[in-house]
Amino acid sequence: MPPEILVMIGSSAGGPRILKEIFHDLPRLNAAVILIQHMPRFINESVREILDELTGMDVRIAEDGDELRKGVVHIAPSEKHLRLIDNRRIVLFDGEKVNFVSPSVDIAMKSVQTKQGQNIVGVILTGMGRDGADGIQHIKKIGGVTIVQNEETSVIFGMPKEAIATGSVDWVLGPGEIRNKLIALSGIQH
Repeated sequence: MPPEILVMIGSSAGGPRILKEIFHDLPRLNAAVILIQHMPRFINESVREILDELTGMDVRIAEDGDELRKGVVHIAPSEKHLRLIDNRRIVLFDGEKVNFVSPSVDIAMKSVQTKQGQNIVGVILTGMGRDGADGIQHIKKIGGVTIVQNEETSVIFGMPKEAIATGSVDWVLGPGEIRNKLIALSGIQH
């Protein structure tokens, strides 16, 4: 069974700082979370450690074949694309960069399928370029909820702006509001 709620988060330049704000005191959500953060390989583990200390969720670097579980955050490792099989298993693979990056938010988000009884949430945070715009459009098209970071709090407003331009965004919010929205969508009272 895939988790009842699947949250896909994409971010790039400025992302680690914003993620710290979102994950600060974030309780264990009734959701599986996939995080695609464009970053050099040497900071993968430090980003994982920082987020793991801030949240009640279990934060891991994704490995090929991992099964998604409620309350677990899987961070896509640098230089590998991540896609989901049946919204429940992670596949990591080498491939050409998409939107000049690997991992690509678009590849991950576009691998999500409509599943009976499963809610999908797509989030695009600060970053340069348009990675994630096609992914957000896909998530909206399959009935998911879409959120992007607002311009005022973005280090670089490229990725959120491109996502908004698709006409597929439900909410444009700051980091604290994104955290609160994820908690609400997960059905947790706080």
